Amino acid sequence: MNFELSDERKMLQETLSRFLSDHYSNAVVNELNNTEHGFSHEIWAGMADLGIFGALFSEEHGGFGGEGFDIALVFEELGRVGAVDPVLDSVLLAGGLLAELGSDDQQAMLEPLLAGQTQWAFAHSEPNSRYELNRVQTTATLEGDHYVLSGHKALVVNAACADFMIVSARTSGDVSDHQGISLFLLPANLMAQGLQSYNLGTGGRACELSLDNIKVPADSLLGEINQAYDSIEKITACATVAVCAEAIGLMDAIKQLTIDYLKVRTQFGQPIGKFQVLQHRMADVLIEIEQAKSAVVNLAGHIDAERQEREKHVSATKNLVGLVAKLVVEESVQMHGGIGVTMEYELGHLVRRLTLVDHRFGDSTHHLERYIELAVA
Repeated sequence: MNFELSDERKMLQETLSRFLSDHYSNAVVNELNNTEHGFSHEIWAGMADLGIFGALFSEEHGGFGGEGFDIALVFEELGRVGAVDPVLDSVLLAGGLLAELGSDDQQAMLEPLLAGQTQWAFAHSEPNSRYELNRVQTTATLEGDHYVLSGHKALVVNAACADFMIVSARTSGDVSDHQGISLFLLPANLMAQGLQSYNLGTGGRACELSLDNIKVPADSLLGEINQAYDSIEKITACATVAVCAEAIGLMDAIKQLTIDYLKVRTQFGQPIGKFQVLQHRMADVLIEIEQAKSAVVNLAGHIDAERQEREKHVSATKNLVGLVAKLVVEESVQMHGGIGVTMEYELGHLVRRLTLVDHRFGDSTHHLERYIELAVA
């Protein structure tokens, strides 16, 4: 496997890195936390103009990338500055499902999404689903020429700002069956009355979505009826690459902040970075970060593999990255002391976002158990 970036990816990385460095700071993040949508539309439009969203899709769907390494590159840079833009949920998840399953008319909606002109959300998680993608209690019942949706969706990121929403619902089978799940592409204003919006502690906003007998046209179905699970699992694997790569960017930024702090914080008349015990602890952190990087590269290279092999790499990587993230958070905060968790210091935001990584798409314990199940299957 070639670990070197191609010339095109190097150019993309440098462009995105410069743009984010110019537009992001801890003060900007704190300011965005108090806005209605939780992110900057100016930054969003800037990334779209640079073609960053197009890197997440193949040429067939209007992009110029779409491979695991393209996804990892973009999200590592986003993680490096602690970006709060809903690229993962609006573009990669919702847009990925649209590209995977949409009809010609539906896929035409990708163009304004990649141009930064529309916002999307994916409503799938439920209060009782934990990390099980197949556990869907929301129902969709066909009545004449429309479906009636009933249920509750939890932690729908970017829903309050979305123009369109993709909603999962069970059209047949029991609550935990893999078959019987369908997706519906809907205008977000159709569900506006059922939204309860709130700030996320790591930046951005999410909603609880109550579906109380919402009538939707039968042609709002995305893909084939009852057959959505495989596509949801596949796009969640891509999202896992993204969130693990974001974690790498966060770890690198936290590592550098910690090293810089050890050089300037003095105790007993010398920088605390000269104390051997702290050097040893920092060395352990650096080794673990490098191991996590290798795991993410490995996952990115297997994102198009057969389902069984792909999902084993997903769980192995997510388990390792979750454990390393916990170590990096604990060590960096402990080496900084109280300043490390203040809102005024950049580290506080970065460690909160890195902590969240272990809870998106399954924590390290969940994926350890899942890997064992996949290995013996």
